[in-house]
Amino acid sequence: MENFKICPVSDYYQRILLPVSYSLEFLLGLILNGALLWCVCCRTRRRSGTVTYMTNLAIADLFYVLAMPPLIISNAMGGLWPFGNIICKIVRFFFFVNLHCSMMLLACVSVHRLLGVCFPIAAVRLRTKKLALFASVSAWILTTVEILPTLAFAHTGVINNMTVCFEMTNPSQFKVYFPYGLFLAIVGFMVPFLVVITCYCSMMKALYCRAADAISTARSGRMRNKSLRTLLTVCLVFVVCFGPYHVARTFYLFVRAYMPEDCGLVNIAMISYKVWKPVVSIQCCANPLLYFWGSGREHQKLWAWLSRRNKRVQPNVCLVDVGSTNRSGW
Repeated sequence: MENFKICPVSDYYQRILLPVSYSLEFLLGLILNGALLWCVCCRTRRRSGTVTYMTNLAIADLFYVLAMPPLIISNAMGGLWPFGNIICKIVRFFFFVNLHCSMMLLACVSVHRLLGVCFPIAAVRLRTKKLALFASVSAWILTTVEILPTLAFAHTGVINNMTVCFEMTNPSQFKVYFPYGLFLAIVGFMVPFLVVITCYCSMMKALYCRAADAISTARSGRMRNKSLRTLLTVCLVFVVCFGPYHVARTFYLFVRAYMPEDCGLVNIAMISYKVWKPVVSIQCCANPLLYFWGSGREHQKLWAWLSRRNKRVQPNVCLVDVGSTNRSGW
C-alpha cells in the first residue's frame, strides 16, 4: 500500500466537529425519517404521487444517515480507517448515492408541486402515482449510474503512516478525478438546484399574484401566506444545505488538483469543505420536519397519536393526505 506524504493540515475540527455533528444528525435523521416513513407507508389511506415521492425521499435520507457510523468512528479517531477497503468503497458509494438521490427527488417534488399550483388542469393528468413511481425509480437508477465511478476512485491508503479511507481519491489522482468531480457538481447538483429554485420561485410568484388579485377571506389569506412561508423556507433550506457545500467541494478539488504545493491554500480549501460537510447532512433531518410543519393536519394528528400512545389508547390518526398544495407548501 503506497504511503502518501501530503501538506500538513489542521485537523482540530475533525475530532470534535464532525463526530459530534454527524452523531446528532444520525440520531435525528434516523428518528425523523423513520417516523416519516412509518407515517406515509403504514398510516396513509390515500396513495398519492406525493406519498410515493416522500417514501423514496425518506428511504434515501435513511440510507444516508445509516452510512454515518463508520465515518463518525473514523473522524473521532483522527481520520484512521479501521474497517478495510471494501467497507470504505461501500460507505463512500452509499453516502454519495443517497445524497444525490435526495437532491434529485427534491427536484421531482418541486415539479410535482409546481404542476398543482401553476398548472392545475395539466396536474390532473400528470400528478399520478404511476408517473411519480416512474420518476422515483428513474432518480435511483440515474443516481446509481452517476456515482458508480466512486467505487473505483474511493479506496484505502496510507497517509503519514496512517491508514485512511479516501473520500474522493488518493492525492496522486486528483487531476484524473477533477473532471468527474466537476461532472457531479454540474449534473448531480446544479441541474436539480436550478429545477428546485425555478419551481419554488414560480410557485411563490403565482401565489403572491393570486393573493394580490383575488378578494380572499381571512382564512384563505392565512392559508396562502402559510404556503408562501413554507415554500420560501424549503427553498432557503435547500440553498443553504447544498449550495455552499458543493461550491466548497469544487474549490477544494481544484486546489488539490492544480495547486497541491500551496499548503496554505490547501488548508483553507480543506477546512472550508470539511466545515460545510455537516451542513449538507442537515437536509436529511430537515426534510421530515419541513413536511410535518408544512402539513399542519398531519403533524397535529401525529402528535395526537403520540399522546394517545402515552395514555395507552388505541390510535386512529396520522391519516396523511398530502395532495393539497393549499394545505401544505411542502
